[in-house]
Amino acid sequence: MSAMITVKNLIKIYKVGSEKVVALNDVSFSIEEGEICCILGTSGSGKSTLLNMLAGLEKPTRGEILIDNQRIEKMNEKRITRFRQKNVGFVFQSYNLLHGITALENVAMPLIFRGVKKKKRDKIAYLMLAMVGLSKRVKHKPTQMSGGQQQRVGIARAFAARPKIVFADEPTGNLDSRTTIEVMELMVTMSRKNKRTLVLVTHDRDIASYADRIIQLKDGEIISDIRKDSKNDEKIITYAVDSHISD
Repeated sequence: MSAMITVKNLIKIYKVGSEKVVALNDVSFSIEEGEICCILGTSGSGKSTLLNMLAGLEKPTRGEILIDNQRIEKMNEKRITRFRQKNVGFVFQSYNLLHGITALENVAMPLIFRGVKKKKRDKIAYLMLAMVGLSKRVKHKPTQMSGGQQQRVGIARAFAARPKIVFADEPTGNLDSRTTIEVMELMVTMSRKNKRTLVLVTHDRDIASYADRIIQLKDGEIISDIRKDSKNDEKIITYAVDSHISD
């Protein structure tokens, strides 16, 4: 498999008053096409900053970010916005659905930016909602649905435009344990069925266990990189010193 995401010597430094805070310190790794990867870490570990970097929402202080062999940290705001619309889907902890429109319209939203005509995007949105078990909820608005149902809409929306990568930021943070299992199994199934790269960001090891690979951060550095071996399902551990990609 080829690398869908490659990060080289990524550094992010924030200025807080007269002090400098290092959020990411020389982080390097690659994620293969179709891989389900979890970025695991406690609050302050740098995982949210890393997600923002990968999604092109923030610029690194130094380093390179290649997605599908394109240097996104070099892109201007207009270009990175177009790149996200074409290549990236998002699943959010707080769902981020538009409350004034239906589930069908929420799922169809990314297709509008892709220039898909209404008849076709409504058909795609309906099929996506059916895939997540919500064919009877297409006309419901978010306020008429449970948290788990709203997150299913969010998952359907994330995959609707057939993005190459789906980023999920604490996707089960607002759900109970039973719904968490249902949502995680659904998201993994959708990723595998559509052969999409899925990057999860979480502090929860139970959530991380759904991934093919777990990259753990602490104080802005990779402290472990754990990948399941497809042959015997055992875990191979590579520490940060070995996971850096040379220039």
